Amino acid sequence: MAYLVLFSSAFLAATFLPFYSEAVLFTLARQGEPAVLLIATATLGNTLGAVVNWILGKYLLHFQDRRWFYFKPAQLQRVQQWFQRYGIWSLAFSWLPVGGDALTFIAGMMKVRLLPFLLLVGLGKGVRYILVFYFSTAI
Repeated sequence: MAYLVLFSSAFLAATFLPFYSEAVLFTLARQGEPAVLLIATATLGNTLGAVVNWILGKYLLHFQDRRWFYFKPAQLQRVQQWFQRYGIWSLAFSWLPVGGDALTFIAGMMKVRLLPFLLLVGLGKGVRYILVFYFSTAI
């Protein structure tokens, strides 16, 4: 049950919902749960949650001509220019608490292929959870 809670919190934390999986990971690490299982569960959940943002970014552009569409054409153009400037490698920073979720959404808008997306996002999020685990057991 603890791993389901960790997976769910990591999944939700990767979407635009305000959720924090680090606290769950920290608690389970302090209880002595195995590092590999905790880190893998959190990374998988968080990466799959980022895929939700990628899908939303990819398919919401189909509605950009609608009046209710949130982003204006000038905003979309700025985002596209920014992403072209910094490129796909910026996805390695999708673990950041501020802007990380937006990066995964933008990647969908920019139609980044799923495999490179998964590799870069998974790598960044995995490193973050390794650090959270390390610091939770070092205290």
